[in-house]
Amino acid sequence: MTVLSDELIAEANAREIAALDEDYDALGRKLARGGVAIDAIKDRVAAFSVAVPSWGAGRGGTRFAKFPIPGEPTNIYEKLEDCAVIQQLSRVTPRVSPHFPWDKVADYKGLRAEAASLGLGFDAVNSNTFQDQPGQAQTYATGSLSSTVAATRQQAIEHNIECIEIGRQLGSRDLTVWVGDGTNFPGQQDFARSLDRYLDAASQVYAALPDDWRMLIEHKMFEPAFYSTVISDWGSSILAAQELGPKAKCLVDLGHHAPNVNIEQIVARLHRFGKLGGFHFNDSKYGDDDLDSGAINPHQLFLVFNELVEAELHPRDGFDPSYMIDQSHNVTDPIESMLSSAEAIASCFAKALLVDREALQAAQEANDTMMAFQALRRAYTIDVAPILARARLEAGGAIDVLATYRASRWRERKAQERKPVGLGAGIV
Repeated sequence: MTVLSDELIAEANAREIAALDEDYDALGRKLARGGVAIDAIKDRVAAFSVAVPSWGAGRGGTRFAKFPIPGEPTNIYEKLEDCAVIQQLSRVTPRVSPHFPWDKVADYKGLRAEAASLGLGFDAVNSNTFQDQPGQAQTYATGSLSSTVAATRQQAIEHNIECIEIGRQLGSRDLTVWVGDGTNFPGQQDFARSLDRYLDAASQVYAALPDDWRMLIEHKMFEPAFYSTVISDWGSSILAAQELGPKAKCLVDLGHHAPNVNIEQIVARLHRFGKLGGFHFNDSKYGDDDLDSGAINPHQLFLVFNELVEAELHPRDGFDPSYMIDQSHNVTDPIESMLSSAEAIASCFAKALLVDREALQAAQEANDTMMAFQALRRAYTIDVAPILARARLEAGGAIDVLATYRASRWRERKAQERKPVGLGAGIV
């Protein structure tokens, strides 16, 4: 079942196909001069995919306010509809990452079937121990997996295990664990003991993982705790993952770092020790802004993908990272933002595939700094839009995703069908 009219997409593509053919052929001739077959790159791009977050289908907000838009989804079923629009147009977002208890329903097998009918599957399941829920016995105000209160830690453990069981019914194989645990005052908690409590609780969650599952440990430098965070950086994350076992991996959110941190080097380090589990793609200007992927620093995104392609070419203990968009869409239509971000992510992947690896390595070994840099710069400056558009077209997607989406008037139609979302505060 398709959510948008196939005829609408076909008509939009018919208006663009002549220009695409011309651009694709021209780029193909240019790449061929360097010994690169454009169809081979196109096929790699066609096989690439990134998950979208269920919560990303709605408007986000700040700590001060949220400004909903008409037609915003109000439940997981409506979120899936919007995610299906993104996949139908972009053809690189076939999976949805759900968050619990936000996406809790009575029938998960039915939810899985509903997603499948829309052409979607499920990616990593995300647990929520950073927010109290109505009727919750213990508060997470002073921590969850690292709480000083044993009953609170047990509640957090049981919630994560519940998420694993939900994920099994949905066909997922990853559990993403991010905790907001930390402190706002010096002396508030003992750093060593809080980490010990976290590791002890996390080990009980780890023990509940099925054999073919992974536990993705997500670190974050700050927020909601502003003095210290229990799992604050990639060092804490990899130490925890090594302590827990081989099924524990590190998840890198591009916004969860101090300013000017060399994220691409972190990618290489985590891969070196077999602990690179996945990515949450977004962009950042000041802190964990959750801005649209590639909106601020597309070159950094390219450099990250350069390391990911290197890791794929030289796998250690397997290479199967989980990729997901993780953004807060405060002022845009969330569907448009995720369409734009998916294209930016796929674009950087395609550019990384175009790096002349032999020339790069030769320059590195010869300590030829400029030529090593130019090997990357030449790939980065290539306009790969025709490759992405051709891959979408052949998969049944749209050549111009944003124009086709707007022509569908999806948001206006949903504004007539869905209940309005109320005003509120918070990032999700």
